[in-house]
Amino acid sequence: MTIAVLSSLIRPMVEPHLPDSVEAHFYTSVAEMHELAPKAEIGWFDLEDQKPMIEAVKLAKNLKWLNSIYAGLDFLPLDLLHERGTKITNGIGINAIAIAEYVVMGMLNIAKDYRTIVRAQDRHEWLMDAPGKIELAGTRALLLGFGGIGKQVKPRLEGFGVEVVPVRRSGGGGALGPDEWRDKLGEFDWVILAVPATRETEGMIGAEEFAAMKETAVLVNVARGTVVDQPALINALQKKSIASAMLDVTTPEPLPSDHPLWGLENAHITMHLSGRAQNSMFRRSAERFVQNLQAYVAGGEIHPVFDPVLGY
Repeated sequence: MTIAVLSSLIRPMVEPHLPDSVEAHFYTSVAEMHELAPKAEIGWFDLEDQKPMIEAVKLAKNLKWLNSIYAGLDFLPLDLLHERGTKITNGIGINAIAIAEYVVMGMLNIAKDYRTIVRAQDRHEWLMDAPGKIELAGTRALLLGFGGIGKQVKPRLEGFGVEVVPVRRSGGGGALGPDEWRDKLGEFDWVILAVPATRETEGMIGAEEFAAMKETAVLVNVARGTVVDQPALINALQKKSIASAMLDVTTPEPLPSDHPLWGLENAHITMHLSGRAQNSMFRRSAERFVQNLQAYVAGGEIHPVFDPVLGY
């Protein structure tokens, strides 16, 4: 009998579809999850708080398959999971549509300065002119990260007439290679970050990159806060060496109330809400899990496989 330890949140969507060979235990608390974890061959330990998730993974010494709704799993003990040979499936693509829509929303908000319009309405003030004069049509966007999110961002922006140039490992076909994009930074109006959080991407946008961008350029980060050198970003925003930034992610999270980013008029902080701006996250995750579970018990392949060595 295969033992699966799962959150009670997804019980109604999963339990009716469990194979006969799977015995599922649904936890309702952190303590219950930690008590059940050592028994788990299959574990789905997602919580808001990362620390008890990490502890559950450490306790799950018999774990053969770890599933998660999260796309980025850099906070987990990946070395340990690799050492144990645990298969990992993550939530890549589950939130991609919502995040891509957030990217478009953020860019339109900045282009039209919609924040100023909302504040005017709060003051009951009738503006006599549009505060934002930028049209997306005819602008150019550099898209760093062409995975599940990037592939949803590109066609949506192209629908607004934005020329989107992705960065791919292989380059070519209208894309830039990993060694080419830095020399081209000054050619883009938007720099969109949708890369995974790995050692390779940590701090990939820093002082040199900001200096190479247009003064009118906008940084859009829906990746991880760690991919940006945040002090360098704050400096660039304060000096207005770039126009503004839409930051769905920061370091740390939550951002302390006295953090300087909050006070910058050209910083648009969306509190890591992009992936949650939908009503299908749990349904999609449960459907994917059930399909994978049926494949797993039949000895088939599960997907999408997360590589703990590569970090994505």
